[in-house]
Amino acid sequence: MDRSFWHQWAQSLQRYHLRGLSLVLLEGTGPLKIVLAQFMLAGIPFASSVSKARWEAAAEMLEDRDESRTFAAFLREESVN
Repeated sequence: MDRSFWHQWAQSLQRYHLRGLSLVLLEGTGPLKIVLAQFMLAGIPFASSVSKARWEAAAEMLEDRDESRTFAAFLREESVN
């Protein structure tokens, strides 16, 4: 898994006040995350070349339950710092 974008994602979620909503999505939605990941993967061809890697990394993280939980823990930790 590509974790190189995690810090950037955490900062963006903090900036736009979406951290709480993101934590709910990461920890409580179960199969909905997989559906969201599939939509993200389907949209990659329409993304700019710069953001394709970020979209793919986010989709892969959403599909992997352990990786989603790890990112949620990272997101909580980032909000404290």
